[in-house]
Amino acid sequence: MGKRVQDAMTADPVTISRSSTVVDAARLMESADVGSVPVVDGGTPVAIVTDRDIAIRVVAQGKDPAGTQVGDIATDQPYYVHPDQDLDEALELMAYRKVRRLPVVDDGQLVGMLAQADVVHEVKEKKAAHVIEEISQP
Repeated sequence: MGKRVQDAMTADPVTISRSSTVVDAARLMESADVGSVPVVDGGTPVAIVTDRDIAIRVVAQGKDPAGTQVGDIATDQPYYVHPDQDLDEALELMAYRKVRRLPVVDDGQLVGMLAQADVVHEVKEKKAAHVIEEISQP
């Protein structure tokens, strides 16, 4: 059995609501050291806001970040994956949909985030395990 999304995802990610300001989102991204934040309604992911959304849809448009709500700039209905889904399937979805981050949803509730960085880390671990195995061979 191959690696699953839950093996590489970041569990219990920070979240934000549609009514929060863009400034709140940027500060949350800074403090959590992340480039995206899922937008939730009652624990269910309804959108995603990224640092790129802030740059393109707020700063470049000359909007006031303190007066702009996350719901006005977030990408609605994000693609998502399940924790027990095959990691390769998630990678294919990322590539096909050209997204770098996917919310991980279980029973309608957000349980994690899968980012390209998580996947790269997982791949590095596989490679390291292979190297160690090769070195350990008699």
